[in-house]
Amino acid sequence: MTTSQQLEIVLSAGRSGTGPATWGQQAIWDAVSRLAPADAPRYNITASAPLDPGLPVPVVLGALEGLLQLHDSLHTRIALDDRGRLRQTVDPDGRLTVHLRRCDGDGGDPADVGAALHEELAALPFDCATQWPLRVGLVESGGLVRHMALVLSHSALDGAGMGLLVMDLGELAQGASVESISTARGSQQPLEEAEFQNSARGLRRDVNARAHVVRKLRLGPPRLFPPVPGERPRPFPNAVLSSPALLRAIEPVAAAHRASTSSVLLAAVAVMTARLSGSPDAVLQVIVNNRFLPGLAAAVSVVAGDGLFHLPDADGDFGDAVRRTHAASIATYRHAYYNKRLLDEEITRLTAEHGPLADRSCVFNDTRDLLPSEIADPGTGPGTEPDAGTAPDGTAPDAKETTLTWPVEFAPRPGLSYALDALRTADALQLAMTADSAVLPRPAMERFLYGVEALILTEAQALAESPAVAAPSS
Repeated sequence: MTTSQQLEIVLSAGRSGTGPATWGQQAIWDAVSRLAPADAPRYNITASAPLDPGLPVPVVLGALEGLLQLHDSLHTRIALDDRGRLRQTVDPDGRLTVHLRRCDGDGGDPADVGAALHEELAALPFDCATQWPLRVGLVESGGLVRHMALVLSHSALDGAGMGLLVMDLGELAQGASVESISTARGSQQPLEEAEFQNSARGLRRDVNARAHVVRKLRLGPPRLFPPVPGERPRPFPNAVLSSPALLRAIEPVAAAHRASTSSVLLAAVAVMTARLSGSPDAVLQVIVNNRFLPGLAAAVSVVAGDGLFHLPDADGDFGDAVRRTHAASIATYRHAYYNKRLLDEEITRLTAEHGPLADRSCVFNDTRDLLPSEIADPGTGPGTEPDAGTAPDGTAPDAKETTLTWPVEFAPRPGLSYALDALRTADALQLAMTADSAVLPRPAMERFLYGVEALILTEAQALAESPAVAAPSS
């Protein structure tokens, strides 16, 4: 038998204050405001995992209370003021509801109950003006919490922030104090970040970053994947390629070319974008976590931004593409921290005056290291059966274990040709692609994903067979 109960965590004497929203909060607010209400929950950031061994309920509740003390973003509300400006309010006290399911005897598997509770909580939108941006679900069995689900509004944090949150939660549950974690992390709170962004130094960074993006936008092709005339909007398919071989191959390719593994993936995505679009250049919006910037390394907030990446002559030698991608990506990362609303206004003005700028409809997001492996769930999700595909002719050797699944379809997203996420499981590297089927139908999505894999596997094999190429010594 499964029973439900609502518990409460009380926050008292927390930090408080009001101020302008951060660039990240504003960007998420704008993005969600453009969605239909039913689509808003897909911007939620979630994590769900078993707790093995289980923990007593009071221990888990105490750790959650510590999280509220540590991170202002968890008890911050954002809303428009009477002049239409978005502002954040940090509440010093309040109550957080925790949803508890107890399953004992024949009450069901805690993992199944936890998955259902996670799906239930994740499907609800947040009212960021009146609610704290956090929901918690716990499954208790045998007197211990066996499963936990965390659901947060994207206005509170991004994917990297969720990884940091999970790490802090684990340390608190193991007995670490709020004071010790706070001292060790030194994380910047959202009000402090907003203060920097509105300082003279922050405004200079914003101006310089937006100028860099505009320069790149003037160089790229105005359209990579032209829409089909008369095509009606229809659901966007989601394909997930899971490749153990790719997980093994990417490190030696990166080492041989003195590049990061992210650069290897980005180069392969750029090459396939050029090949399938017929353009010599690739332009990609790259999601950058921005935590290499001072004060943001341990920030549990939304600081990720869009960096614009442009690779000319993308469909050439792949090794050369990797090296050029690694060099170009550094500037992309450096200039991914800016006021997106001001950039969008500038792009609208420049387009009206001079015509279309470069295509920004292709998105790449390397999420492999955002969550600890024990809580990350990059698979197809509960209740889906894999529809395995087979690699087309020409796939590189060693890809026999690769599978392609089609787990879900999403509502159409205006202005998007495709979004591709890189994820990692214990034994595979996964590429999850959502695309506008009017410009990239399912067969083209398959060619794209298998093509990314083939580029990297073929390069790894060529490097292994060439005695003249060796990984650099450390």
